Amino acid sequence: MDDHRITSPNLRTVAIIMGGGAGTRLFPLTQERAKPAVPIGGKYRLVDIPISNCLNSGIRGIYVLTQFNSTSLHRHINESYKFDAFNHSFVEILAAQQTHQHSDWYQGTADAVRQNLRTFLDRDYDYFIILSGDQLYRMDYRTILNQHIQTGADLTISCIPVNHEAAPGFGIMETDDQLRIIRFVEKPSDPRLLEGLCIKPSLLMRMGETSNQKLYLASMGIYLFNRQVLIDCLDNELPDFGRNIIPAAIKTHNVRTTIFRGYWEDIGTIRAFFNANLQLTDSNPSYSFYESGSPIYTQSLFLPASVIEYATIQKAIISDGCMINAASIDRCVIGIRSIIKPGTHLKNTVVMGADFYESEFKDPIGDVPSIGIGENCFIENAIIDKNARIGNNVTISPQGKENDHEGPGYFIRDGIVVILKNAIIPSGTRI
Repeated sequence: MDDHRITSPNLRTVAIIMGGGAGTRLFPLTQERAKPAVPIGGKYRLVDIPISNCLNSGIRGIYVLTQFNSTSLHRHINESYKFDAFNHSFVEILAAQQTHQHSDWYQGTADAVRQNLRTFLDRDYDYFIILSGDQLYRMDYRTILNQHIQTGADLTISCIPVNHEAAPGFGIMETDDQLRIIRFVEKPSDPRLLEGLCIKPSLLMRMGETSNQKLYLASMGIYLFNRQVLIDCLDNELPDFGRNIIPAAIKTHNVRTTIFRGYWEDIGTIRAFFNANLQLTDSNPSYSFYESGSPIYTQSLFLPASVIEYATIQKAIISDGCMINAASIDRCVIGIRSIIKPGTHLKNTVVMGADFYESEFKDPIGDVPSIGIGENCFIENAIIDKNARIGNNVTISPQGKENDHEGPGYFIRDGIVVILKNAIIPSGTRI
């Protein structure tokens, strides 16, 4: 009997997670790390989202393609995703490399997959799902896989409805009533072009959409290919899936879409990152890192429980290993090993924490503050990156400042103050 007839489709599927480009829109958080390695939610990394979605969907083979600032991403994956010898699961990193066939860096998403295609084809997989490493959402990929097989699709693209204002920032699809894609336009800006791409009333009714506003089907950057179709579509030098491969495939293959109606956020800018973090502190957040039977996995650090003394805390996430003494915290995400000293007030702030406790190394020299946030500080609308040293009586706020500005140890982007990783902010500083 053919093994493929008795093996479930998810076990015949391999995931390819794109490690991201230079991440310029998320700078300075990407100054020393790849986008998927950016910490989120206090204790996780962005790459944990697609990897966990795969594991929860029963997809056990996962490749992560990396290129820029990938050291911390490699370390996190290697330390987080280990499987026993009796398990066929793997999360394998494929870094950009020179070969006899290719001597250039990845030129785009399609080129990255093409350069590693020989590795992917070494294993006997029937389906290839291509994912982004810098999005926040929870999805069971088996839903896409089942629809893909039932409709006889060659390629299925997951999409999400967006409004008219958001549409120019995405690849927009036009479909027929059977969800077959008949046109794909990458980031359309012409109003007349957009008019013809809006979701037709008949499809809106099938979706159960009652809003009167115009909606568009935006690509989520999730592509499910049949094995031979992926080979055929990459038999060229086209660099990118969205701009090149998908529009060409629509003309020659059965390309379908599946519509996702849950929470989804592309963490592409400082503002998007900041908002996504703070929304986690809401009473009923749109996204939660824990859901019964579908958790988000990350590195097990075995840190002690946090110690909190005489503090006032409202709407906050406090991660493991923190020491908070007589501070006021209002709508904040506090990362692992964070130290916050007495008299300090934090409001609308993301504190990423630290990679180590100060006691693990020799004490700082001279007037250099200890890792963490000192006494009697006031910080609002800010992101404090890892290992930052903030002295006493420091004020940090974007109020009254330009949206894009920079100074020693900090940047202001999208109206948010970002204190750099390993930055030293002396006592008495006003930002």
